Amino acid sequence: MFDQTELKSKLRAISESTAAHHVLDIVESNLRRMGATHVLITGLPMPNRPIDSLVQRFRWPDQRNDGIESTSLSANDSALMLGLASDRAMTWTISAGDMEHSDLLAAAGEGSQIVVIPVTELYPFQAFVYASGPALQPTKWELSALEVLSSAAFSRLRDLGVISGQRPGALSTRERKVLELTAFGKTAGEIAEVLDISQRTVHAHLQNASVKLNASNKTHTVVEALRYGQIRV
Repeated sequence: MFDQTELKSKLRAISESTAAHHVLDIVESNLRRMGATHVLITGLPMPNRPIDSLVQRFRWPDQRNDGIESTSLSANDSALMLGLASDRAMTWTISAGDMEHSDLLAAAGEGSQIVVIPVTELYPFQAFVYASGPALQPTKWELSALEVLSSAAFSRLRDLGVISGQRPGALSTRERKVLELTAFGKTAGEIAEVLDISQRTVHAHLQNASVKLNASNKTHTVVEALRYGQIRV
């Protein structure tokens, strides 16, 4: 466990880092010290988009394969989707049922602890730090510290030009605005008046957003836009 003085030191080291691997090393070393045997630091892709270009660090031994490092990561892995369930760090113990639907969790092994730390300050970009290990049991203070550390790390990666604020398939500024107004209960006519566009254009933006978010109707589109950090209400 590190105290506030050490946390400040880590944050200063991140802010002064001039290389991405130094930033990632700081985050990983703290996770390892807490008992992590598996580490994933990544951005989250939009629906139906690949994750490869967003992965910053993937060190995930597969316990089903003699601990050999996993080399592939699916953007549709259910563990990644679980990361969308909360905007705060969370932990749980991997069960046999979890492993049936996630290669990540299956590789970590039943009974291991998993920690998910969402990074939400880079709106509309989303990022997560995942860690797992049989002895990984961070305290509430450590989870809070990890949130701060992870946020600082991704902010520095953005400053270094390693990541950008956009993701392939992200909504346009106008699509986000139309969905935000929709979320507040505005009709197409009201949105058209506010944005000084036609109702036909409003519907076109809603349709485009629906396709990008793989949503089935307007309400679903708004929900998915919220989950994927594309709008805020």
